Amino acid sequence: MDRADDPLTRAQALGGDIAAAADEIERMRRIPAALLGRIHDARLCRMLLPRAFDGDEVEPRIYLLTIEAVARRDASIAWNLFVANSAALLAAHLEPATARTIFGPANALVAWGPPNATIATIEPGGYRVSGRWDFASGCRNATWMGLHCMIAEPGGDPRLNENGRPAIRSMLFPVEKATLIDTWDTIGLRGTASDSYNVEDLFVADEFTATREEPDARREPGPLYAFPMQGLYAVGVAGVALGAAGAMLDAFKELALDKTPRGLGRLAGSAAVQSGIARAEARLGAARAYALEVLGDVYARAGPDRAIDIPERARVRLTASNAIHGAIEVAGWVYKQAGVNAIFPGGPFQRRFRDINTLSQQIQSRDSHFEAIGQVLLGQPPAVFY
Repeated sequence: MDRADDPLTRAQALGGDIAAAADEIERMRRIPAALLGRIHDARLCRMLLPRAFDGDEVEPRIYLLTIEAVARRDASIAWNLFVANSAALLAAHLEPATARTIFGPANALVAWGPPNATIATIEPGGYRVSGRWDFASGCRNATWMGLHCMIAEPGGDPRLNENGRPAIRSMLFPVEKATLIDTWDTIGLRGTASDSYNVEDLFVADEFTATREEPDARREPGPLYAFPMQGLYAVGVAGVALGAAGAMLDAFKELALDKTPRGLGRLAGSAAVQSGIARAEARLGAARAYALEVLGDVYARAGPDRAIDIPERARVRLTASNAIHGAIEVAGWVYKQAGVNAIFPGGPFQRRFRDINTLSQQIQSRDSHFEAIGQVLLGQPPAVFY
């Protein structure tokens, strides 16, 4: 990819605009319309969309660096970008005509919440469903919504997947058919507008549905789509975490050169601070380098027909989990060392600390991922591993 058309370059060019809007994003819990337009102009919601549907289909390592670059300016924007791009991965599993209908417009953006206990019923030509979903990041900017739910067979029993568990099917529909509910009033990532939504007696035609549970069922042959969607979800969260923590660390380096706490010497002269900064820099740098190495290697060997195997999925998950947890640790250390400078709004620490601690509560940040990875490394893979 020519550097002038590199999404990382385009994201960096938007850095000033994103930083300038950060306070408004925090206050309004929304992305300003003008900034959203520039984000679409920069094609930052089309990074993981197939080229067949006017997407950029970028390599996972470039995607990671781009999300990180945005997160250094504003974590809420970066979060919404990772969610929008993750949803666009479903295009690789849809009928081409359906994918073009949804993703054809330049401002196309799909938002959805995680699966829950909702069950859809089968009707001729599609499914009918009513229910409520939460945590739909980016729904206020969406052109289409999605939902993930179980399916009731004609006899009433849930449809099962290949692992013998209730199958989850993803269904897409225009945003106008959903009722958005303002529920997102949190300590961090406030600008993501991760609100709730419901639908009543909604019919979704079969061609507007697919499943994330069958990576081998993709229609697009590119190596990007050999990665299960949940693995690339984790990569996106890792990018947000690395960006937020990296920005905090850089701000602390500047503070340490100027600040002399009462009764102590200048922070930059403290051996403990010097050591801590070096360790934090290494922690983030090593996590990023490890991620880039693994993502590049797995991408280079991904085939056109089948999804990457479970050991490769575990490598992707491990490098993302390592980055997420390392970034959370670094952010916590910086916040403590910055003292009272970190507790006031408007500075470089407080919002980012709230953002990354909100991120730490999301499913991709669970400690249990390491347990599942360890099982794979010991030759005892769990029944399901995405």
